[in-house]
Amino acid sequence: QVQLVESGGGLVQAGGSLRLSCVASGRTFSGSAMGWFRQAPGKERAFVAAISWSGSTTYYADSVKGRFTISRDNAKNTVYLQMNSLEPEDTAVYYCAADSLHSAVVTTTPSRYDYWGQGTQVTVSS
Repeated sequence: QVQLVESGGGLVQAGGSLRLSCVASGRTFSGSAMGWFRQAPGKERAFVAAISWSGSTTYYADSVKGRFTISRDNAKNTVYLQMNSLEPEDTAVYYCAADSLHSAVVTTTPSRYDYWGQGTQVTVSS
């Protein structure tokens, strides 16, 4: 079992930055690839970024590439999403997810992730 708790969301002006954190509890985190997804009102949940267990492999959605950075600190059971140059289109609820069956391979497919956090709201004003 893995429990995920996100934090760090909030209201920010366009061009600003936020750093999201996701703290995981449970032994499975040590062998899990991790991902961030987001869901805007009226839209489907969309992939944002993913990272392998070691941190050696990362992958980003085209819409955030060059602006967002995913990282993890396995000693702290935490994965981060640094978001810079935020745009109003980034407004969404952001979810952290764990793929406990895969450690080295990252995926953009939500169904591959078997644990999810409750989400944290990010609102970017223009």
